[in-house]
Amino acid sequence: MAPRFTSILAAALAVRQLATAQNPDDTADAHPKLTTYKCTTKGGCVSQDTSVVIDWNYHWFHTADWNSCTTSTGGVNATLCPDQATCSQNCFVQGTTNYTSSGVSTSGDTLTMYQYTRNAETGAYGNASPRLYLLDPTGKNYEMLQLNGKELTFTVDLSQLPCGENGALYLGEMDKTGGRSELNQGGASYGSGYCDAQCPVQNWRNGTLNTSGANYCCNEMDILEANSKAIDFTPHPCTTTDCDRAGCGYNPYSQGNKGYYGPGGTVDTTKPFTVVTQFNTNDGTPTGTLTSITRKYLQNGVLLPPAVSSGDILTTELCNALDSTAAAFGSLPGMGQALARGMVLTFAIWNDATGYMNWLDSGNNGPCNATEGNPELIIKQNPTTHVVFSNIRWGDIGSTFNSGGAPGGTTSAKPVSSTTLATSKTSAVTTSKPVTTSAGTKTSAASSKTSSATGPTQTHWGQCAGTGYTGPTVCATPYTCVKQNDYYSQCL
Repeated sequence: MAPRFTSILAAALAVRQLATAQNPDDTADAHPKLTTYKCTTKGGCVSQDTSVVIDWNYHWFHTADWNSCTTSTGGVNATLCPDQATCSQNCFVQGTTNYTSSGVSTSGDTLTMYQYTRNAETGAYGNASPRLYLLDPTGKNYEMLQLNGKELTFTVDLSQLPCGENGALYLGEMDKTGGRSELNQGGASYGSGYCDAQCPVQNWRNGTLNTSGANYCCNEMDILEANSKAIDFTPHPCTTTDCDRAGCGYNPYSQGNKGYYGPGGTVDTTKPFTVVTQFNTNDGTPTGTLTSITRKYLQNGVLLPPAVSSGDILTTELCNALDSTAAAFGSLPGMGQALARGMVLTFAIWNDATGYMNWLDSGNNGPCNATEGNPELIIKQNPTTHVVFSNIRWGDIGSTFNSGGAPGGTTSAKPVSSTTLATSKTSAVTTSKPVTTSAGTKTSAASSKTSSATGPTQTHWGQCAGTGYTGPTVCATPYTCVKQNDYYSQCL
């Protein structure tokens, strides 16, 4: 992966004059709710009342008399924050109550993220570029996904992402609490503690004021980095001192199948599709050694053929061949160790004012030319560019989708083969205005429900019928399936 989101985020923060500090004020973060699912081959999929939180640096930080704790360029005010303890005494972090203004909305199990947001008064678009983390049902800590020997499945709509955009879903080995301490009482519930394999240098390092300017490295597994023209998944394992920053990316275009992915391709990006990523171990258990990563795609109820005839499988040997530094950082076995310990699910949408995202979608990696990913062109031509993630499921291999039925029911313990037709719930963008969590709402733990053997019910706001739709058709109580058009009905 090329120079990463962190540098773009820094520019966005400078423009928005965001601050950084420690302990929360009296404004709770809204934590938009996002239903996710944990699955087993024996018990099916169980819904989780999880939520998302925006990155620490997108919050406003201020003194008791509402003065900013940062400079106009996004740096820390050295007078207010000469050290951790003093900054914690002087400054407070304010909860984000309006996620829509940051380009974020949720509805049931669907998350929508916009690159730009529109100023209601001036009509001008500004760069939002949100980054979010999945919280556990308590809303206090991050949900830690342990995926070694497991699989992760989700549906994504990338149809509105042009060249130069990146809709990303990835895992980072962040601290579960976000570095919560006596001097950082907000922690994960306010989005602190970010790290990745590019070893970013930030104002805060795991929730602590970074006065030494040290970087913060951690294992990173890029499940999806994509737009409507190109797609890539990449493991980035780390040692104790550095990380495999380039990674051994697997891209159908660079593998030689240039017509596999894109508008009208085998994976037709004009419509939503489902992504399955399986982390295979040598003994088939979560404690085994990660030996390969398998990628599968489903669309319109069909498990698609792989881009490569032998299967879209990234083995340790292939990883080492694609990336000369992979072996030195532990390659796939090292990545598996991080996946076994637990990693934080991260969502982002971003573009690149320096490299135009050429590493993802240009040259040997995709059909885009070297300049059309310029953000200045994107905001003029595609100011409403956005990505939609939905139906996020993780668990035993073969449990998050099945043969001949909607994902989430009781399935065979055997993975579905590439020649077997399978059905996936495709969660489309809602035609009505998305619902945003109200200001100050706290996410609380709630009881879970298990999908029945005949297939799961659809959640509030989810799709329940429409031409080509093959997912759940029964709405959860007390909601009713209401037709919006021939292609889309919604649980209301």
